[in-house]
Amino acid sequence: MCGIIGISAENNVAEEIYESLLMLQHRGQDAAGMVVCEPSGKLNSRKSKGYVRDVFQQNHMNNLQGNLGIGHVRYPTAGGIGKEFAQPMYVNTPYGISLAHNGNLTNSKKLAAELFHAERRHINTDSDSEVLLNIFALELSKQEAVFPKPKDFFTAVEKTHLRINGAYAVVALITGYGILAFRDPLGIRPLSIGVRKGKNRNEYVVSSETALFSSTGFKFLRDVEPGEAVFIDNAGKIFSQQCATSPQKRPCIFEYVYLARPDSTIDEISVYKSRMRMGLKLAEKIRSLNLVDDIDVVIPIPDSSTTAALQLAADLKKPYRQGFVKNRYIGRTFIMPGQITRKKSIEQKLNPIEIEFQDKNVLLVDDSIVRGNTSKKIVQMVRNNGAKKVFFASASPPVRYQNIYGIDMPATKELIASNKSIEEIKSHIGADELIYQDLEDLILSAKRGNPGIIEFEDSVFTGKYRTGNITNEYLDELEKSRCDKARVIG
Repeated sequence: MCGIIGISAENNVAEEIYESLLMLQHRGQDAAGMVVCEPSGKLNSRKSKGYVRDVFQQNHMNNLQGNLGIGHVRYPTAGGIGKEFAQPMYVNTPYGISLAHNGNLTNSKKLAAELFHAERRHINTDSDSEVLLNIFALELSKQEAVFPKPKDFFTAVEKTHLRINGAYAVVALITGYGILAFRDPLGIRPLSIGVRKGKNRNEYVVSSETALFSSTGFKFLRDVEPGEAVFIDNAGKIFSQQCATSPQKRPCIFEYVYLARPDSTIDEISVYKSRMRMGLKLAEKIRSLNLVDDIDVVIPIPDSSTTAALQLAADLKKPYRQGFVKNRYIGRTFIMPGQITRKKSIEQKLNPIEIEFQDKNVLLVDDSIVRGNTSKKIVQMVRNNGAKKVFFASASPPVRYQNIYGIDMPATKELIASNKSIEEIKSHIGADELIYQDLEDLILSAKRGNPGIIEFEDSVFTGKYRTGNITNEYLDELEKSRCDKARVIG
């Protein structure tokens, strides 16, 4: 769930990349970075651990000069959490390539061994992004082009697709030539293109989310298609080519549930409208369970559930209230490493408004229940503030399986629904009723925005991994390496 951005413009792009990274901050709070390239070919960069506002101070921005650039916000799903894992990452040959990656490779260890033993390229970290960068750099080197053309970049992407498995959306800066963007053959991770008129040429942006386009004056052009590569040269000319043999659109459905901003559109689906439809489907289910008359008020758990809760309340003709004041300076607890860190943040994150709960039967609406810790704490908070009954509704189905494509649901045993029934989860979080969205209804809520999508990547609900070739051994190894107890919290 990292965020990536690339801009090609006539003038300095650092400020716009900075502003864009602020709008992508929800996708990663561990580290941030930027690389910009001057017309002379000189690269200027800055990356470090921390929030965007902390990483980039005014003195850093003064040194970030260049009309081409890429940026990245990170949270760790593969690799460590030190400064050395911040992106963009860089290799000096061929040409000098900087790369930012959102997603997760499922065969990175095998590829790292191949790179070292067979192809004599050293990988300095255990980051799958560094592996991806070196695979692409190696394949581009094999083109042996003194002055590479777009076809050389596309051939390198084609060869890269054949070697790597998993989910990936990539922006890369090829020093002296331009910006390259490409997406995995299933389009699991999002990537979109925006355009605006410059003084002498068109200017382009490529990003994880479309929400940031309007703030920087860009208009949505199109999505990067699954398996496709797009190259924008130094003169602002855009080239594209399908580089996968059998691309299929299988976007991650959790983008619509939680990950993406509501003002983004992903693969022609409005995130906002999809969440509205989730609320309608939840209302239908609550009505079928004969719970409507028992509900006095509908209250969202901010922020991702707000749209669904508002639509649900309207459909059930129940009062909608903002029952919590959110501390905007606390990050998303779902993506925080470490149980202690998360628990402390939950306590600091939400403050209840007592009068909205006192002597009422409250329906709380959340986007999902992952570990159950937040839900349990909030239910207790609501009871402590005078609620008679607490009903809890999730806009998504039970999250039962670890995610391997770049969402921080690493260890199956940490997911409350992996080993508990709905009744047991209800008891654990302390709710009087627990209502989950049905998977079929969730899929319909998203698919209505783009009927052309046959399937979504929904493995966290089904355990079916769309890329295939995922063994139990791989899942066990991933779980051991990424569970909270194995993390170093710094």
